[in-house]
Amino acid sequence: MQNFIHDLKTRVLSLKQRITSIDMTTGKPWKKLLLFTLPLLLGNVFQQLFSTVDAIMLGHFVGDHALAAVGSTMSIFFLVMVLMMGISMGAGVMVAQYFGAKSREDLSYTIGTCITLTVMLGGFIMVVGPQLTRPLLIFLNTPPEILDYAVTYINVVLIGVLGMSYFNMLSGILRGVGDAFSPLLFLIFASLLNIVLNFLFIGVLGWGMFGAAFGTVLTQSISALLCLWRLLLMTDIFDMGRKFLVPKKKYVQQVMKLGLPTGASQAVFAVAMMVVQPLANRFGYMFLASNIIVMKVDGFVMMPNFSFGNAMTVFAGQNMGAGKVERVAKGTKECIFMALGVAAIMVLGILLFGRQIAGLFTQTEEVLVMSLRFLRILAFGYLAFSISMVLWGTIRGSGDAITPMFASLINTIVIRVPLAYLLVYIMDDPVALIYSLLISWTTITILSGVCYRIGRWRTTGLVKAKSKEDNQERECSEV
Repeated sequence: MQNFIHDLKTRVLSLKQRITSIDMTTGKPWKKLLLFTLPLLLGNVFQQLFSTVDAIMLGHFVGDHALAAVGSTMSIFFLVMVLMMGISMGAGVMVAQYFGAKSREDLSYTIGTCITLTVMLGGFIMVVGPQLTRPLLIFLNTPPEILDYAVTYINVVLIGVLGMSYFNMLSGILRGVGDAFSPLLFLIFASLLNIVLNFLFIGVLGWGMFGAAFGTVLTQSISALLCLWRLLLMTDIFDMGRKFLVPKKKYVQQVMKLGLPTGASQAVFAVAMMVVQPLANRFGYMFLASNIIVMKVDGFVMMPNFSFGNAMTVFAGQNMGAGKVERVAKGTKECIFMALGVAAIMVLGILLFGRQIAGLFTQTEEVLVMSLRFLRILAFGYLAFSISMVLWGTIRGSGDAITPMFASLINTIVIRVPLAYLLVYIMDDPVALIYSLLISWTTITILSGVCYRIGRWRTTGLVKAKSKEDNQERECSEV
């Protein structure tokens, strides 16, 4: 029995070591991608639980008005978070490339700079954000019966935005150095805690919207502290000290060069959501409640796509840093096949169990029928989206943030928003908004394929590519 326990412990520690220190520049690409994606996917599942548990609790204990209120705040929250998302994306790419190049000093300054930038921008959002929410919600024609619910929810989330921002940024840094295991563990702990706190705050104490938002903010902040603790233990690959926390021009420029295009494209997308929001609001709170259910289900279905895309970003970043461009191309093809397979399974699940899934959030028949209709329309769009996420992951990880930005701008400004207004005008049916989303997903997939084939990503690495002989020498030494 003791031998069995010892052998089991040895195997678990060996698996943890492989997952917490993944060098994607060697070995079979699909195996490294899969090994990295699995904990990333599980982490995204628990990340999604944060908001999903909120919605389920609110739907059952408060009602459909509360669900609709959460849905009405999404565009505002997304808009104020885009710059933080851009920095997180830029940090992840820089960390992956410097880690792949084994450049300790550059890696140390990159991490320190991003930590400082996050606290500066997060503090600004915490102060300014809550002052703007009510006027914005009124401007967007939010139904009066849910306005106070919406203001309460989004203000609490914005006041606690620093913890949420730090978790996204620090977990991105950990993944950039090949550690997808630690963020997973921290998310599992925080998500389980979030379920308990939501039941306590909403079900027992009756705090409603405030309780849902406060529970999410608190658990996200705990996750951020745990990520910081883990990062401070990794002294074998980078240094942490006061001098690295003082932003240097070189690294600020690099993170902005990589992050601002992503942030800008996301900002345009957020503004587009706000422009489209009045169209959604005109169909009443029943549609808004159905829409938030679709968004929560969409969050789970999209998780494999985002997971493979993020894994491909790290894979491309590390291998571009090591000068292995053709390995990036090979990994991209293998990752697309894996992403498509998982997306097909998720689509089948929606088609077979869509009503049961929607029933977790509400028992109102009109909301259930509307939600199921929307989910079935979007189902096959997830297949196309899985391809685009992998291709954009490759392009961003290689250091090209400009191309995805312009593609997103074209898709949002030329396709998504005008089409939404046109279809609503023609059909006068909320399903028009769903059709416009499906068409925009298809368009962005086509654009990602064209951009990948053009191949600009092959020459945009931050680190000068090593020679073929240098790469062979390094691989032999690692063997």
